[in-house]
Amino acid sequence: MSMKKTDLVKNLAKKLDGRMKAAGVPDRFAQGAAEAVDKREQRRRDAAAGLVPFACKLPGDLLKRLHERAAGHAGGINALVAEALEQALR
Repeated sequence: MSMKKTDLVKNLAKKLDGRMKAAGVPDRFAQGAAEAVDKREQRRRDAAAGLVPFACKLPGDLLKRLHERAAGHAGGINALVAEALEQALR
């Protein structure tokens, strides 16, 4: 027996509702909210650490590979790109 479109939508809504209830509260709304830093403060911290924003355009496949490697890197994508540039410029 096939289901009506409204029944399918109701089932999808129930699944979504269940996922939302199962997920924890993000840190930005819970205990970690006091630790959250606004963009200006983050820029100040970066400047104090000697970090400078650097934007460039990369091919999509290269960017995907960077994101894949950055997921397993301790410092994230910023540290990964910094290491790669250091090695390339030696």
